[in-house]
Amino acid sequence: MEERPTSIHDSFDEKIDIEETLAEFEASSHMRKLAGKLALVIALGAVAMSLFHLYTAGFGSLLTMKQRAVHLLFVFVLGFLLYPPTRKSAIDRIPLLDWVLAAAGVIVTSYILLNYESLVRRGGMPTSVDMVFGLITILLVLEVARRSIGPELPVIALAFIAYALFGGYIPGALGHRGYSAARVINQLYMTTEGIFGTPLGVSASFVFMFILFGSFLDVTGVGKFFIDLAFAAAGHKKGGPAKAAVLASGFMGSISGSSIANTVTTGAFTIPLMKKVGYHANFAGAVEAAASTGGQILPPVMGAAAFIMSEFTNIPYIRIIGSAVIPALLYYLGVMIMVHLQASKRGLEGIPREELPQCKQTFLKGFHLLVPLVAVVLFLMRYSPLRAAFLSILLALVVCMLRKHTRIGWRDVFLALEDGAIKAIGVAAACACAGIIVGIVTLSGLGLTFANLVVSLAGGRLFPTLLLTMFASIILGMGLPTTAKYIVLATMAAPALVQLGVPLIAAHLFILYFGVIADVTPPVALAAYAGAGISGGESFKTGVQALKLASAGFLIPFIFAMSPELLLINVAPLQAVIAVTTACLGVVAFASAVQGYFLLPTRLWERACFLAAALLLIIPNVRMDLVGIGLLGLAVMGQLLLVSAAKRAEAESLAP
Repeated sequence: MEERPTSIHDSFDEKIDIEETLAEFEASSHMRKLAGKLALVIALGAVAMSLFHLYTAGFGSLLTMKQRAVHLLFVFVLGFLLYPPTRKSAIDRIPLLDWVLAAAGVIVTSYILLNYESLVRRGGMPTSVDMVFGLITILLVLEVARRSIGPELPVIALAFIAYALFGGYIPGALGHRGYSAARVINQLYMTTEGIFGTPLGVSASFVFMFILFGSFLDVTGVGKFFIDLAFAAAGHKKGGPAKAAVLASGFMGSISGSSIANTVTTGAFTIPLMKKVGYHANFAGAVEAAASTGGQILPPVMGAAAFIMSEFTNIPYIRIIGSAVIPALLYYLGVMIMVHLQASKRGLEGIPREELPQCKQTFLKGFHLLVPLVAVVLFLMRYSPLRAAFLSILLALVVCMLRKHTRIGWRDVFLALEDGAIKAIGVAAACACAGIIVGIVTLSGLGLTFANLVVSLAGGRLFPTLLLTMFASIILGMGLPTTAKYIVLATMAAPALVQLGVPLIAAHLFILYFGVIADVTPPVALAAYAGAGISGGESFKTGVQALKLASAGFLIPFIFAMSPELLLINVAPLQAVIAVTTACLGVVAFASAVQGYFLLPTRLWERACFLAAALLLIIPNVRMDLVGIGLLGLAVMGQLLLVSAAKRAEAESLAP
């Protein structure tokens, strides 16, 4: 008898070029490939950055402005040395210009470190030297962001700078008296309300440490463990590889913080296996994209935006992940039901059990790797996120050494330190660039003006305001990384929702969810296009399929914005149970309506009932819920009668 594999990786023979696919769809992955002394210089610089942040996390940070300046110094050096100016530039060497730009980054940040006390004393009265260094810093931030995350955010930042300088020429409510170049540079360079503001501050502390935490988890083998466990648990069921992909991508996405990176790394294993059991290439790529995208809204890590949300709202991070967990699970429930219905509709079975690792054996082999993930939640209940991440990294190192097959050496530690710093460059550059936008909004008061305009345009009604905010979030999210789009929307759109009575945390989670879902929303569904790059499917059709799979994610934010019980905000246990139950029913009904299938293909009236039930169950009203449940029950009854009739017909055909 053939021995069962101990890992899904053991029986996997299809080779996917992960780096090439990532570089094609994610700007932050288009880096130079250096060798020899140049590669060593970059590696040592990245390790130095990680060690600096580890030291300050464990033994105390520098003064706010200094901590952020050192953080930005590393970003400038590594950013300009690692990222070429264009995609057509040579990637095997570093031209003189980039060395000059890296040196300029060191000079402008060192200027703050060496002259900090003087800068504080003459706050608001910059010298000509201050202006020169400030202007250079702004230009360097725009360029390093353009290289590492793409041109969209720098273009938006430039538009905001132009708005500050020339606002006096704009008529109507959006106009203002205009600000001098000196005032703008002072705001952006010499205060903690611009480039060195909250976004970069969060990047320099919580975000970097949690990215580093993810790198240490990765080097210990937790990613491989997640994939193996998911296939062992669900790979043999109906449509098994797709269900395993949903589970594995959810696990991985909660610590990776990138929809595209998660799609490519997990999809390299899951997508070929989905195609093997009969899923179309478009659908296989879409499943991985939809599941991977949801990882950014799934606790305990949720990506960088959640930490910035904690700072913007002054809500403890542990409360944010506590509120986010039920909506995130509802999102994955929707994707899983969509996958199940598609498999049922097409009669797709799973992978034979003998070709999969055993669930119990897989869990026992790697369960200790989950300890740091559980511990980080417990640490967050007692310590700051910075301290929690620091302790979790130390715990991950200790835990992996307990068993021989997960033990790592000094080379692995070095690689984790290097990988964490390199992954943080794009996030930090986005935060610094977004700080320009936040600084201009603060200076001009544009945030409040924009919020008032949105509320006025929606007639002061909540639902139209939610729709307008949804469209703004998706459109902005199509071109920006999650962190940047959240920062922009938090300063511009969230205040409008709060004005209309939406709880603060619900308003910010609302814009975060739709900003994330933009990654699977055509025409710029980058996560879906990355999935198509692996599956060999058509990009746009894969995007449409991914949008269908993630479509429950369009309902969930409206549910918790209008019914905050889902976020567990000031809610009695019974209210929470009712809210979660009706939301689950709504997700099931919506998935059935979208797929046109429940127990059998739905008739037109059944599909209409499923859709109406889903929409009614969104509304936080007992009568609406009862009507929705009634319509859902009617559609289910119709399906049960069809099943019964089919069984009778089959029995009659078999009768002698």
